[in-house]
Amino acid sequence: MAYTTAEAQQELLDALAGAIEHAGRALAALGAAYEALDERNADRLEAELFGPVQLAYGRAKRTHAQFAERHGLPGRSFESPSPGVPSTGARGFIESAVTAAAAADAALAALQDSLLPAEVGDVELRAGITEVRERLADVRRSARELERTRGR
Repeated sequence: MAYTTAEAQQELLDALAGAIEHAGRALAALGAAYEALDERNADRLEAELFGPVQLAYGRAKRTHAQFAERHGLPGRSFESPSPGVPSTGARGFIESAVTAAAAADAALAALQDSLLPAEVGDVELRAGITEVRERLADVRRSARELERTRGR
């Protein structure tokens, strides 16, 4: 399908917004998991999972806003999603976060694979996507390690 530049830019922005929503769900779930853990494990979760996801979420939102501004497109705000019900427990919240972080990464990978970022020629956007993916890269491994050693 042939796109006009404006259509390609809007599609990029929409795809990035989808990834941001996934990262927001991961962040909300990790916040709920933090509240359900003892202090030692909560501190580990914050350092190994929450911090990287929070940085990825912030970078993705900044990339979205700056891209929209550079190209005269409407920006948007992102609402904090609900993490789910408390009975999910720490393990369930962490699993939800891993799933949401993986979905964010997959959305960004699909966006990169689409070649739209290269076609639009926006170096800052490509750098932002790459940085977000790097921050999300270890979420699954870190979550597994936390769950494996939790309670020891």
